[in-house]
Amino acid sequence: MNCEVVAVGTELLLGQIVDTNSSWIGEQLALAGIDCFLQVKVGDNWDRIRDALQIALDRSDAVIVCGGLGPTQDDITRDVIAEVMGVELVEDPQVIERLHEIFGSRGRNMPMNNLRQAQVPEGASRIAQMPGTAPGLICPIGDKVIFAVPGVPYEMKEMVEGTVIPELRRRAGDTGVIRSRTIRTWGHSESGIAEMLGDRLEELDRTGTATIAFLASGIEGLKVRVTAKADSAEAADAVVAAEVGEVAKILANYVFSTEDQTMEEVVLDLLRERGLTLGLAESLTGGLIASRLVSIPGASDVLRGSVVSYASEVKFDLLGVPVGPVVSDDAVRAMSEGACRVLGSDVGIAVTGVAGPDEQEGMPVGTVFMATTLDGVTETTMAKFPFNREQSRQFTVITVLDHLRRRLLAR
Repeated sequence: MNCEVVAVGTELLLGQIVDTNSSWIGEQLALAGIDCFLQVKVGDNWDRIRDALQIALDRSDAVIVCGGLGPTQDDITRDVIAEVMGVELVEDPQVIERLHEIFGSRGRNMPMNNLRQAQVPEGASRIAQMPGTAPGLICPIGDKVIFAVPGVPYEMKEMVEGTVIPELRRRAGDTGVIRSRTIRTWGHSESGIAEMLGDRLEELDRTGTATIAFLASGIEGLKVRVTAKADSAEAADAVVAAEVGEVAKILANYVFSTEDQTMEEVVLDLLRERGLTLGLAESLTGGLIASRLVSIPGASDVLRGSVVSYASEVKFDLLGVPVGPVVSDDAVRAMSEGACRVLGSDVGIAVTGVAGPDEQEGMPVGTVFMATTLDGVTETTMAKFPFNREQSRQFTVITVLDHLRRRLLAR
């Protein structure tokens, strides 16, 4: 089974919106064992959408077209699909009823334009899930099919997971069960991780028992996804669990989670298990470490607070940093110890550095000093990130949390 993805929207071509939908759909197809060799973006133009769909149908068994199902005049996907099918559009009374329900629940009158969304190509059927005003469509064309889903991500995902993927697997005659688990790592490059797993990858190529894929995800870590297919869920889970164990053994301390946990979740769990509290002193990250931690339910068990000491005077007056350079080993050490003292925490984390655009104190952009204080001992490290401002801040967060994770495990 080969499925192509066609994303519709002039805004995608202009770069006004990043096409994350196609990436997500491609991932779901891969997890379901369905080939996706091509993904296409096309603007809101009748002829070009028609040509894209016809070309996709010529070379694929199925097409998922995403976007262009809204109520405005430039939402023409359903109209073009009807032309490709060689049929007329017909009103679906159930969609009209559903649209009135949606607007009525919001205390609004439905604009007449929304009736366009009740137009369905004759011979097509609606996707059961309809979380918004745009119905998804299943449009058979001979032995092939077009699935039309909205461009709104949460609406699209519900339809793809609930109907499109199961229907594609049914058409492919696939009755197996696919299971995946994600291992998260930090501290090594994607190529380095792949090199460490080289022998294992060759073994899996020979046996076909499971597959391994890599995804560099910035502040979320470098992900290693293990996937297996079997006749039952229990059998697939067993294969995945065994392979995750093998991979984790090879990657050792680079692995911070075998259950797709974030670094923040892992560090909070380690601190909680040890009965320790945490205080932060952030300069370069401007509160990002605290923000990531408090997004985890139950963080208040561990986190005492964060001092966002962006100005040098706050570092000097509140945290006890010696007057002088603030992008330095001495400064970050004093910040971490000051966080413990000011916030009354058992453990401290501190970061300071140069986010850019200009150098500071003779230090180049991307220079970061990090410190962790545990059991009265402060350890520091320096990094030079060759990234933009936001990436440097994100990499600082996961790196300093990883330093603390390793210290807690070695404690």
